[in-house]
Amino acid sequence: MFVRWSGLVDGTESQGRLPGYSETVVRHFDAPEALDMRFHEVHARSVLNRVPAASRMPFRWTVNPYRGCGHACVYCFARPTHTYLGFDAGRDFEREIVVKVNAPEVLRAELARRSWQGEHVALGTNTDPYQWVEGRYRLMEGIWAALRDAANPCSVLTKSPLVLRDLPLLVEIAARTQISASLSIPTLDERAWRATEPHTPHPRARLEAVAELNRAGIPTGVLIAPLMPGINDAPHQLEPLLAAAKDAGATSIGGLALHLRGAVKEIFMSWVREQRPDLVERYERLYRRGAYAPKEERQRLAALVRKRGSWRMAEPEPPAVKPARARQERLF
Repeated sequence: MFVRWSGLVDGTESQGRLPGYSETVVRHFDAPEALDMRFHEVHARSVLNRVPAASRMPFRWTVNPYRGCGHACVYCFARPTHTYLGFDAGRDFEREIVVKVNAPEVLRAELARRSWQGEHVALGTNTDPYQWVEGRYRLMEGIWAALRDAANPCSVLTKSPLVLRDLPLLVEIAARTQISASLSIPTLDERAWRATEPHTPHPRARLEAVAELNRAGIPTGVLIAPLMPGINDAPHQLEPLLAAAKDAGATSIGGLALHLRGAVKEIFMSWVREQRPDLVERYERLYRRGAYAPKEERQRLAALVRKRGSWRMAEPEPPAVKPARARQERLF
């Protein structure tokens, strides 16, 4: 019997069904940050997701306790995954949040299977596990506890200092196995931040989380992603961020050029037309052939980080083979 969330419900709207899940309970919270959001509670059959080999990710397994994300980042690559549930990749992705309420229990059972080889598990690879609603459901506490008890190597990527709530658990994991963290901080520029990721915690608060995690012995880096030409790639924007990351003790810094896959391209281009009409022609030229900017542009962005910092710049090549739809769904 699951009781973790029994005392947090402000309102129940309906019961329904989402593709791939049994009956769901739809709830809402009477909080300023979530007044126009609905939360679909589902019971997942599995939460360990195998990453398709064609994705070229440096890990094979992920856990994502939420689908959809209230951060509302205009560039978010995960938006198209919401269409598998019958939602759209735009406003629905930001306002119709799926909550896998049994994720900690299911993960614990999966980690205990004889067939499980104790491979690295990455968190935060699709939608942020520390988005606003995690403060209500607190699923990550149980997820970390399961990984700790299994002494299973793991990592997390997030935009939120809420990860510090679970620092004692991360320290316990570090005493038993490998763990690392990364904070996604595309920019310190107030205008660019507010315009492109309107509901995320302040970038300075994220830097403070980087420093505190490293002080506690959790190797934590900074990911500057995405790098968006004309929006957050100017030297006067990058240099303060690189310096602040160094001051925070970042163990690494990586960067990723913007890629616009599927529905994300039109969502992002609509934003550009409305907010930055001066960049429309540039982006139409850069992404006219697909989701990835030309190689020379990706190399230019990589050089910006390499020249101004002493860390690495991640610059993955576009996938050589596009995964089939069914395999893509398994990632999420």
